[in-house]
Amino acid sequence: MLFTLCYAALCVASPFGNCRKCQGFGYALKTDRRGRLRPGKTCRRCHGDRKRIRIGRHWFNVAMRIHRDGTR
Repeated sequence: MLFTLCYAALCVASPFGNCRKCQGFGYALKTDRRGRLRPGKTCRRCHGDRKRIRIGRHWFNVAMRIHRDGTR
């Protein structure tokens, strides 16, 4: 119960989180022949924006849209 309330508060305070695929870099990290990290292709999940909407916030937005459309 406490976890749910904390996650709901987090979704209200910060609706966007780092992309889970690129860890918030905006691109995939690649290594060159010497082993150094280099930027690779733009992340396909976040399209280089580095942020994604949280799942709880997405569900909240969908619920509010359904409620708004149903009460017109």
